[in-house]
Amino acid sequence: MRVFPPGVVDEVIAECGRTEQRSRSLPARVMAYFAMGLALHSEGSYEDVLALMTDGLAWAESDPAGAVKLPSKSAIFQARDRLGAEPLKGLFDQVAQPLATQNTPGSWLAGRRLVAIDGTTLDVADTTVNDEFFGRPGVSKGERSAFPQARLVALAECGTYAIFDAEIGPCTTSELGLSRLLVDRLQPGMVLLADRGFTGFALWQQAVATGADLIWRARNNVMPRHLETFDDGSWLGELRSKKRDLRSEHVIVRVVDYSIDDGRDISMGPLRLFTTLVDPAEVTAIEIAAAYAQRWEIESVFDELKTHQRGSKMVLRSKSPALVLQEIWGHLCCHYAIRTLMFAAALQADVDPDRVSFVAALRITRRSLSQARGFSPSGW
Repeated sequence: MRVFPPGVVDEVIAECGRTEQRSRSLPARVMAYFAMGLALHSEGSYEDVLALMTDGLAWAESDPAGAVKLPSKSAIFQARDRLGAEPLKGLFDQVAQPLATQNTPGSWLAGRRLVAIDGTTLDVADTTVNDEFFGRPGVSKGERSAFPQARLVALAECGTYAIFDAEIGPCTTSELGLSRLLVDRLQPGMVLLADRGFTGFALWQQAVATGADLIWRARNNVMPRHLETFDDGSWLGELRSKKRDLRSEHVIVRVVDYSIDDGRDISMGPLRLFTTLVDPAEVTAIEIAAAYAQRWEIESVFDELKTHQRGSKMVLRSKSPALVLQEIWGHLCCHYAIRTLMFAAALQADVDPDRVSFVAALRITRRSLSQARGFSPSGW
């Protein structure tokens, strides 16, 4: 509630047209927080999660007599259904933003904010409507996976692990398809890190047009035309589109080739990066390679979200596409709220946010709610 204040929740709900026309025991504001509560306690029943939240929500009300009642599971489900997914998406879109200050380690390169893009999938409940909407990925020998899957592509800030933008769709939609929606919302002063699965001429041009800088790993079969070699070993190259006429477009990139020797018998590499940071006097090749290593932090973000917050190998509970989307946006809001509080704690203690444990923060958050009512999650 500190990260998503009640006034903001009410404003977003009104914009989405979900404000109640009559008094209800489970108003839309309560259900917005309930969607985040389901993410915080992903193994809890509807009744248990609402019971854990009741004292906190009653405390936030100006009128103590407006304390939340504890309706039946059916009533809670109907209230979830009335709310839909749009208010949770709206809340995330309005509140989530990069967190790092100028002194946050691992968050900056040459005065630019490091962010990373990547995608993952989430298993959803095996219902006919979910199957039709989200689809199932294929597996070996022509079979399909056990569960339908939703695809999530996100932008996360390196250094704080905060997801500040995301797109969700069926697994039948490619990562690149969702990425095209995300990169349009990049801003000047950002450096986008991306793995080689995202490297493509059209997406590169789209991202560059936002004014952001890029450091992307290149596919092995992408060979720029050599133009100039710099003293640090990096070089300028020209990339052309696959059009076969004289009007084919081209871009100039700086190429950084390197290997990683971590003391083992076999080094990692060679690796090749393309970047828009073409001035070696501003950013050296070593600094670019070191910055790209920060891309792996978004993999840790997805691990936090899927393994610890949602639960390892857990299937999202919602049985309809609208509620699946609500559940995923609830998870994103919950993760952002926890990461925001972790960043505030790191800032106050003057430590690197990397040194603050997400698992510990998640346990503390769950325990603080449980202690408020003397309720133990182990009893679920």
